[in-house]
Amino acid sequence: MKLIVAILTTTILFITNSITAQNNTITATVINVTSDTGKVGYALYDKTNFRMKPIQGAASKIVNGKSVVVFENVAAGEYAIICYHDKNNNDKMDFEANGMPLEDYGASNNVMNFGPPKFEDAKFTIIDKNVSLEIKF
Repeated sequence: MKLIVAILTTTILFITNSITAQNNTITATVINVTSDTGKVGYALYDKTNFRMKPIQGAASKIVNGKSVVVFENVAAGEYAIICYHDKNNNDKMDFEANGMPLEDYGASNNVMNFGPPKFEDAKFTIIDKNVSLEIKF
């Protein structure tokens, strides 16, 4: 009987920990938007889908140069966020003919090199706690 109780207790703890791990949140805040015009678009990626279809996407209005989104129900793992200032509300990042961006953008960890963000520069880890990030354009 003690063995059965021990097995049930272990199973319940394992299931509870698994469910909790799926309920992490990521709060991303862009702190230096140059105007309150438009919105900021955010995309959450893992290494497999980086810069392709995001795991989650969101947009947020800008108030006093700041924009905040919360990604919910995020499992433990490595992630990266890319965001951009959609000044004209057309739901896409605009580029010049030569490929240079016309709208400000940023990524988690605030590493900005020439060219698009790289996963290794922007990655962060979620284990069992919620994460808050400040992103600068």
